[in-house]
Amino acid sequence: MNRYLQEIRKFPLLEPETEYMLAKRWVDHQDAAAAHRMVTSHLRLAAKIAMGYRGYGLPQAEVISEANVGLMQAVKRFDPERGFRLATYAMWWIRASIQEYILRSWSLVKLGTTSAQKKLFFNLRKAKSRIGALEEGDLRPEHVARIAHDLSVTEAEVVAMNRRLSGGDASLNAQVGSADGDGSTQWQDWLEDESTNTAEAYAEADELGARRAMLVAAMDVLNERERDILAQRRLRDDPVTLEELSAQYEVSRERIRQIEVRAFEKLQDRMRVLAREKGMLVPA
Repeated sequence: MNRYLQEIRKFPLLEPETEYMLAKRWVDHQDAAAAHRMVTSHLRLAAKIAMGYRGYGLPQAEVISEANVGLMQAVKRFDPERGFRLATYAMWWIRASIQEYILRSWSLVKLGTTSAQKKLFFNLRKAKSRIGALEEGDLRPEHVARIAHDLSVTEAEVVAMNRRLSGGDASLNAQVGSADGDGSTQWQDWLEDESTNTAEAYAEADELGARRAMLVAAMDVLNERERDILAQRRLRDDPVTLEELSAQYEVSRERIRQIEVRAFEKLQDRMRVLAREKGMLVPA
């Protein structure tokens, strides 16, 4: 694994112009060599995101392999004309591929889980940590209610998922993996480091950039007036009042409010479509 991580650092990162040229060659001519360069130049990104999914008792090499599968899917579907960098687009596919692999590998989690249950599966531990629910066993009713509200799931789902992930008492020295696998790995090797996780910080920063880029792209569904009103009402630190906009456009305050609501709904619908295209897990 250490050698692999060293080897992928040898692939140079792509300049925006080079990335665009390679992407066009793939889209227009199905140039496999161009696709190969785009994949290899982003293997470090896939590995960094995969490192953020330690703690599920799965071999690190397999998680990285799944991340690479997601990366290849992203390259296959990448459209350079949208104005995004490949790293921004690929992040969603990489995460989706890893999460699907983890869900398939955990026998206690059924394959038919909803988007909300997937969100609960991957966020329950952090939610418990935030509210100080660190004790073993069942959660207190107030903790169950708080987590259910924060993650938009039912209290019954929180209780069930917590019991699935708890799995009873186990030794930290218990071996992970099959008998013919790597028997040197123990459960304690997968304990989460509570200090700052560079890979996680990188992924979160990348996600923020992706959301901003996706917002810009989604704004194309709005006409000029809708875009201006929504931006002044919802995207500014000091929103413009209805009175000011009604005077600017010479219509009533109620008309401005209607345009704002309609524009926001159109924007939300477009954001959902873009999120699905990028492999983002969106609420049902």
